[in-house]
Parts: sequence; structure tokens; C-alpha cells
Amino acid sequence: MSGAASSTWSVRARRGSVWAVTAALAVGGGAASGCKAQAAGSGPVHVTKTSISPAPEEKQERSSVSNGTPKKTHEPPTKKPAPPKPAAPVDRVLLANGSQGGQVRELQARLRKLKLFDRNPTGYYGSVTTASVRGFQRQQGMGASGSLTSSAWSALRARTSPPSHDELYPPTTLPLDDPDPRCLTGRALCVSKKSRSLAWYVNGQLVSAMDVRFGSAYTPTREGEFGVAFKSRHHVSTIYHTPMPYALFFSGGQAIHYSSDFAARGYSGASHGCVNVRDKKKIAALFAQVKKGDKVVVYK
Repeated sequence: MSGAASSTWSVRARRGSVWAVTAALAVGGGAASGCKAQAAGSGPVHVTKTSISPAPEEKQERSSVSNGTPKKTHEPPTKKPAPPKPAAPVDRVLLANGSQGGQVRELQARLRKLKLFDRNPTGYYGSVTTASVRGFQRQQGMGASGSLTSSAWSALRARTSPPSHDELYPPTTLPLDDPDPRCLTGRALCVSKKSRSLAWYVNGQLVSAMDVRFGSAYTPTREGEFGVAFKSRHHVSTIYHTPMPYALFFSGGQAIHYSSDFAARGYSGASHGCVNVRDKKKIAALFAQVKKGDKVVVYK
């Protein structure tokens, strides 16, 4: 037999054996589920594929971790949302027209250091203080409301030094001017129309001082040197029927006395020729010290 014919016969013989074994297993119920098949004869049995294809193997997921942990995929980082913008701080109103107290006094003293408040501190937030705060706010490029806000107060404190006790508590609203020479001898009530102040001197020493206002252009307060004619603690005007507490008369019906109108309205009003005082405690103390005959000097 030639080599080609021998090879063809061998292939056919093998196919015949495979089909014979397959048929024997199907009929005889051999151990098809085992790893080996044992025949009754002495020759080896070759098992190949049957007509039923085995289930395809499942592909295992590749992992870079040796213990079987699934490989982590590299995802692009999630963009975090921008944090919410903090709310703008509320610019609270700290002081306004009508306020009074120690902080108002400090406000006025600090504004005076910047030459925005041309008076001495009073502790009362009126029209003059409102205008001064408005001027400072304009300088700083802020809303010029005239009310002191927290931002305006911070800016003012940053630009001024803390006021001293004397700067906070001067005796008068306006600085005292130089006294008239006649005030520096004996006991004298020195009344300046220029500084709108009354200064009480005893032998040239200043004892006390206070704010005053005068008569209008139609009822001017007389100028010159006078003497206290008489005192009246609970006086009431016989012409205008208005109270004149702690009155110290010095020229006819003109007197130095407390004025509740001056205390309430300030310099927006005027007297009928008298010297009005708005600080009730100060005029009460002065009334107790002044004697009949003490000098009264009224000058510009």
C-alpha cells in the first residue's frame, strides 16, 4: 500500500472508531461525565469531540490585583460644584438722628479730629452730627445717608486715635474763646457771643462753663458789663408767661436762665433777649454759687 493510500485508510479507521465509541457511550450509558473512558477490549479508546459542542468558556475579567479584586477603572474626576458665595455682611445702622450716649460723644470727638465736626462733643446726635457723618461718608465713597453704619464706624476708627477724656467731655459744645480781660478779676459770669458760651470765673480761675444762646435780631441780648440784680429759682416771665428756672437777672428783664426749648431745639431757636442755658444741672449748680452783685460781662 502506498503512503498516500495508507494515510487515507488510517484517517477513515480513526473516524470509524470515533463513531463506534460515541455510539457505544450513547447506548450503554458510559461515564460520559468523567475524564477517562474505559472499554472492554485491550486496545486504548480515543475520545474526541462529539456532535454536541461544549459551552464556550466565560472570559474572566482581568484584574491587576492578585486576590481577585476587580480592577478599578480610572474615571475622570468629578468637578465639584463651586461653594456658594458668602452673603455680603449687613451694613447695620448703629447711630442715627436722635441717638444719644457715650458712643455718640466718641463719634463726635473722632469727627472733630478730622475737622468734620466744628463743635465739642455733646453726646446728642442732631442735625450737625448728621451733616458731619454725611461729609465723612462722602469722603470715603460711601452712601451718604448721615446715619452711622458699621462700615462707616470702622473706617472712622481706623483713621482716628481714641479721644482723651478731655476731648470727650469738654465743658461746652463750642471751644471756649479767650476770656475778656474784665472776666479775670473777682467773680465774673463771662458770656461770649462768639463762642456761644458762658464761663464762670473766680479770681481768674475757670470754675465751670456751659452752652448758651441769645436773643434774635429783633430782641438782642445787651452787651457790656453788668451785675447780678436778683435771683429767682422758679421764675415765670410776666410778659411771655413762660418758665425761666434758675434766673439770674442782670439787665432789666434780661436774665441768665435754663431753657427747655434750647435743650430740645438747640440753636434753631432764640430767646427774647435772655441768655438761655440748656444744661439744667450746670445752671442749677451755677445758681447756687452766684451771689447778688457778681459781675456779668457780655461781649462778642
